Amino acid sequence: MKRCVFITGATSGFGEAMAIRYAENGDRLIINGRREERLRSLAGLLEKQYNANVLPLPFDVRDRDAVTTAINSLDEAWRNIDILINNAGLAVGLSKIQNGDYDDWDRMLDTNVKGLLNVTRNIAPLMIENKKGHIINIGSIAGKEVYPMGNVYCASKHAVDAITKALRIELVEYGIKVTQIAPGAAETEFSIVRYKGDKEAANKVYDGYTPLSANDIAEIAWFITSLPPHVNINDIVVMPTAQASPMVMQKDTVT
Repeated sequence: MKRCVFITGATSGFGEAMAIRYAENGDRLIINGRREERLRSLAGLLEKQYNANVLPLPFDVRDRDAVTTAINSLDEAWRNIDILINNAGLAVGLSKIQNGDYDDWDRMLDTNVKGLLNVTRNIAPLMIENKKGHIINIGSIAGKEVYPMGNVYCASKHAVDAITKALRIELVEYGIKVTQIAPGAAETEFSIVRYKGDKEAANKVYDGYTPLSANDIAEIAWFITSLPPHVNINDIVVMPTAQASPMVMQKDTVT
């Protein structure tokens, strides 16, 4: 029987690429996102192109009641979730703490930390009941190191790192795997959101070197969830060859 894979933030970037990768394999998909029109468009594409069995589940991970209601509404055929990929997340703005935007802080913490917790709180009990499952949290190199003007975003991803470690300890008795994927520079909508829609500024982030792609992360997630039941990758940090740390880039090393 094919697995049931639940992916948050599936309307773009890593989430969309992962949905396509799992659909190619014939896995059943529950895809989530705030942008309902894009979510349903992706579901239609996956169904048409890969004959995938897809359930679009639109909600904002920040809205605890909406998360709980949506997951509780799943019928028996969809409650046996094998893989949860907590992908929804974002960075907004670049500023020193003394100049920080409160709304930006709330958006990052509510999405990256509380949103992940809201979804996991509702799906982990289903996995515990089944005594199996795999949770993948999409972290960041920002959860390993701190860089200038990334303060609150880095704090949110350090929280993801800590939550992932705690989950692994707390769920091991139920045979549930827990993994963090922590990417470095990747060309998705990430920088466009961080620069608040300024595409010119966002594109300059990737000038002169080859960043990771969404497909790279999708392939890594696929590999991690294709290992034998007794094997778990706890934590994987992946960066472009040209990136040695958040602030150290070597131009033109990959063509």
